[in-house]
Amino acid sequence: MFDYRSKCVSVEKALSLVRSNDVITVGMAGAEPLEFLGKLHTIADRVTDVTITDCLPTVQAPYLTDFLMYQKAFKIDSWFYSNQLRALQHTGRVSFIPNCLHFAGAKRNAAVHTNIFVCSASMPDENGNIALSCSNVYEMMMVKEADIVILEISPNIPRTSGDHIVPFSDVDYLIESDYFLPVIPDAPSNDKDREIGRHIAALISDGDCIQVGIGGIPNAVCEFLSEKKDLGIHTEMMTTGIMRLMQKGVVNNSKKQLDAGKSVCCFALGTQELYEFMNNNPDVLIKSGAWVNDPHVIGMNDNQVSINTSIEVDLTGQCCSESLGYLQFSGTGGQSDTAAGAQNSKNGRSIIALYSTAMAKNPLTGEREEVSKIVPLLKPGAAVSLSRNDVDYVVTEYGAVRLKGLSVAERAGRLISIAHPKFRPELTVKAREYMFMA
Repeated sequence: MFDYRSKCVSVEKALSLVRSNDVITVGMAGAEPLEFLGKLHTIADRVTDVTITDCLPTVQAPYLTDFLMYQKAFKIDSWFYSNQLRALQHTGRVSFIPNCLHFAGAKRNAAVHTNIFVCSASMPDENGNIALSCSNVYEMMMVKEADIVILEISPNIPRTSGDHIVPFSDVDYLIESDYFLPVIPDAPSNDKDREIGRHIAALISDGDCIQVGIGGIPNAVCEFLSEKKDLGIHTEMMTTGIMRLMQKGVVNNSKKQLDAGKSVCCFALGTQELYEFMNNNPDVLIKSGAWVNDPHVIGMNDNQVSINTSIEVDLTGQCCSESLGYLQFSGTGGQSDTAAGAQNSKNGRSIIALYSTAMAKNPLTGEREEVSKIVPLLKPGAAVSLSRNDVDYVVTEYGAVRLKGLSVAERAGRLISIAHPKFRPELTVKAREYMFMA
């Protein structure tokens, strides 16, 4: 049996390696190093301006939950905001890294050097090789570039298949633990979700290869796909919904051109059941985000369908999927990657889904009121996550329309037709005022 203990250290020893002005990059979402981050705040009295580079942080650690106490010690650069980071924008110590996900690691490494990389991982195998378990969006790139590589290993972390296997020689330190990965409960689907899911499922044929995320709408989509046959998976994120389609035999990956017979992703986040399903499962491959999300690679699978959500869509087709005006809300993620990739695919389709309305605070009255999510113009400062040049289908609970190849006038008319009925007259007036349509 391979003895890995020669590189094992305590969390305190690992934290002692951190110096002021260091850049620490950590694993994404379910791959966050919970032990290291849980005690990061304990070095705040001896360091300043340590940058934590992360992506969709979920850990409930003092350096985040009590950030105001430690903000001189730490600042955060993030590829994708979570609730915690949204709440800290006002500090001026949290900043977003604009990115298309398949370039995230390469462009960050070209711009900023990582001193320490820390990530959760499975236990070493008999040869000392360690799987980075549930994420390889940028993690293997950091293993190769960082000065110091620290992996947190636990027998409760699944060993997954893919190109994210780290040789023992590439690891500087190991931290032993027994924690389970963070779980995201299934989001229940409401009536709007199910209507949108039904419209999207109608656009998907037997044998298609799909990309879908997590949340009420994606879960509803997976529910309505249960009657399909021979679906394939080439997706950014492996989810519990996809797992269930695999268990039902709906997904068998038999029609794919790349990795036939395998579901391919670059990270996983979901329920404990999902992690157990992925453990030692050769039918699920976690591969580099630089490859999985490359639009050229995505387009090599025929009948590729990307399904993403958005915050608001303007009447020309521009999608803001990551900000509320100038305030960063989440991130671009793989939306632009997968949308472009699907349209590179033979018979591919790209779908953007959103509710027709949302409840928002009126800046004048302070009262919450219903507003249209199909809008004449995006809010001032809104990030354009997907340009109108790359938008194919848009779906609300009122239907699905295809914008690809249409003029602005035709797009405006179709988008108004799937807006909430009470906003359609106003949208029509604005479309004419802005000379989008006659």
